[in-house]
Amino acid sequence: MIPVPSNVRIWLATGHTDMRKGMTGLTLLVQEHLKRDPHVGDVYVFRGRRGDLLKIVWHDGLGLSLYAKRLDRGRFVWPATVGGAVALTAGQMGYMLEGIDWRNPQHTWRPTSAG
Repeated sequence: MIPVPSNVRIWLATGHTDMRKGMTGLTLLVQEHLKRDPHVGDVYVFRGRRGDLLKIVWHDGLGLSLYAKRLDRGRFVWPATVGGAVALTAGQMGYMLEGIDWRNPQHTWRPTSAG
């Protein structure tokens, strides 16, 4: 898990992003399309067209970091809106990074009782 402080805002860049972009290209998207400053400490999450790859850009006060995660099976749940950003909590981002539907987290499996 990314060690994100609790006071950091997390933004999903809606739509899909060209996953060939690196740190510089993604920060440029934050500035031009989301109209935000990528160096203020917010976390920005981008998803590719196929939905199995995420890239995360975060400036922690010392420098800019780029994280990537690819799911072996399944897709990351993403909002249907296009053009803008959706705010998440740190808990919702944790669910999303595990491949769980962060909008309505539920157990998909329950243990059977012993006996």
